[in-house]
Amino acid sequence: MKKLAIGSIVGGILIFIWQTLSWTMFDLHRAGQEYTPKQDSIMSYLNSQFAEDGSYLLPSFPKGTSREEMEKQMKGSAGKPWMQIQYHKAMNVNMGANIFRGLIIDIIMVALLCWILMRIHPASFAKIFIACFLTGVIVFINSPYTIHIWYGKADIDAHLADALVSWSLCGTWLGWWLNRRAAA
Repeated sequence: MKKLAIGSIVGGILIFIWQTLSWTMFDLHRAGQEYTPKQDSIMSYLNSQFAEDGSYLLPSFPKGTSREEMEKQMKGSAGKPWMQIQYHKAMNVNMGANIFRGLIIDIIMVALLCWILMRIHPASFAKIFIACFLTGVIVFINSPYTIHIWYGKADIDAHLADALVSWSLCGTWLGWWLNRRAAA
């Protein structure tokens, strides 16, 4: 239990540190959150158009649109601009709670993987490292890349770096920690 707890806490902290550096100091995700000097006029216009929080894909169709009408609209939209909008009526900045939630979920995520890794016999540094690295690949393919296939993400390379670097750091730690012999 001690190996699981300490492995999860340190592994979760390593992933959290990489995520923090990636989004802040290294600014790898800049492409996914670019600035426009027209933001005030765009925000003002969108505030007048949306009544509630929501995710919007433009162009899109109302619920109940027939398959034929969807295909007609899609053909008409081919080659034209499109966008996704994540709209929120109010910005709620609660960095303390968000940081805490992010760290806790990283620790839980690593704990789940540790539970699996601790059942590998015989375990070795290499097996654990590769399992963690491949977990990073799975994490990347499952979410950011699958979304990118349909709705191109400008910062897809940063998401790949996040998955591979953070899970490699975690794998290096867990490969060492989970293979330590208990002190006599």
